[in-house]
Amino acid sequence: MKTNTLKIAIIDNDDALAPIYPTYFEANESYELLGTYRSVQQLLSDFGQQNPDIILCEAQLSGISGIDGLEYFYKKNENLQVLMMSQKNDFKLIKEAFKKGACGFLIKPLTKERVLRALDALGQHGVALELDVAKKIINSFQTKSFDSFSRKENEIIELLTQGFTYKMIADKLCVTPSAVNFHIQNIYVKLNVNSKSEALQKLKEIELRQLNAA
Repeated sequence: MKTNTLKIAIIDNDDALAPIYPTYFEANESYELLGTYRSVQQLLSDFGQQNPDIILCEAQLSGISGIDGLEYFYKKNENLQVLMMSQKNDFKLIKEAFKKGACGFLIKPLTKERVLRALDALGQHGVALELDVAKKIINSFQTKSFDSFSRKENEIIELLTQGFTYKMIADKLCVTPSAVNFHIQNIYVKLNVNSKSEALQKLKEIELRQLNAA
């Protein structure tokens, strides 16, 4: 083994995958698979002897979940990199993983090429994000939709938050300025505000609550 070979530990409670993972690293000089573990606890009990550089970990495990395991892993080695994986492409799960320190997130089922590409990305950029996961994260910030408002009101809110004037909104939506003013007055009533600046501040507060609850 070359001195610059990175040591990998995998945690996955799917027994069918245990014999498959070693094939990903056959004849690979960049990575050495230390072993495949069924639980966070099992790897932690063996951590001092193995001392992995990178952990590929299932997010949802019985006992200590993979996401909760991040705290334990970083206590062992603060320079460790942890790549999470899951069958679920769920923003709440992805957000929680990154919030607790994950360096990447992969959606199962995996392939040898995708795993090695993610590991290479960790080495080059410090983070591994596949397209589907990146889209999920980007959409969570780009999409503004407030349940208490109509579709047209949400369209106007989106333009208001982008700095459009009432006239610009009317031109954009191909409606009259009076129609825009009608919708904006309804928005003010629902927000219980009296001005554009108050409305924007209230909308920002609502959006932050939605993101924190996601």
